[in-house]
Amino acid sequence: MKVLKYIFSLLLLVLVAVPSFAQKSFSVNVWDKKAPEKNGLQDTAYIKVFLPEARRATGRAIVICPGGGYEHLAMQHEGTDWAPFFNKMGIATIVLHYRMPNGNVKVPVSDAEEAMRIVRRNAANWHINEQNIGIMGFSAGGHLASTIATQSKGDAKPNFQILFYPVITMMQGYTHQGSHDNLLGKNASKKEEQKYCSDLQVSRVTPRACIFLSDDDHTVLPINGVNYYIELYCHDVPAALHVFPDGGHGYGMRTSFQYHLEMLMDLRAWLESF
Repeated sequence: MKVLKYIFSLLLLVLVAVPSFAQKSFSVNVWDKKAPEKNGLQDTAYIKVFLPEARRATGRAIVICPGGGYEHLAMQHEGTDWAPFFNKMGIATIVLHYRMPNGNVKVPVSDAEEAMRIVRRNAANWHINEQNIGIMGFSAGGHLASTIATQSKGDAKPNFQILFYPVITMMQGYTHQGSHDNLLGKNASKKEEQKYCSDLQVSRVTPRACIFLSDDDHTVLPINGVNYYIELYCHDVPAALHVFPDGGHGYGMRTSFQYHLEMLMDLRAWLESF
């Protein structure tokens, strides 16, 4: 009986994950006027909004920060491909196309903070509860999401966070060097590095978290996410840590990931736990 129940659950998740179920989307520029921070590049910050059917809406929303080493953005498998899964759960999905920092950390941080504020400003029209808005990030996007979760305040602060194989530390020897150099510059000071080590910024008011890692990730060392979990635990912040035996780095919503369905089940269970 338990086997049948498990198979049925997996089938449901397969249906939920099919991209064709995504609702119609629309885009909103993050900045109506000139962005407050320059990065020397011509990229534009915008959000792509996927809203569930009004009758399904739970009031929950998730702002997604795709990864890419602060050099490019994996907008599909770490962004828009997640909309069907969340929309079927009644969760609004907002995928952030943030600007690359080019050594100016304030650029992506300001984009992510403003994206959070935009969602809250439009909460009533989008059938969203202002106090049920989370942030989700992958790899370098996980660093950005954890930075917002640990350092942002007011309307920019999320109510929960979901991190996939995140870059957490900026300390040499443990960080992802490309993300470090693109975000802070190759000659960043120790003080600047420490400021953007998310594990060092955890406090008792840091929002609850769910973290996914693979044990064989050689791109972003698993110690990043593990140390973050330990700090959350030590500060009495509710957190869940899922470590898969293999899978490497960067799988996102790709069905080729061996534990894809298990991962979706774990994430769904966590989201339904609060």
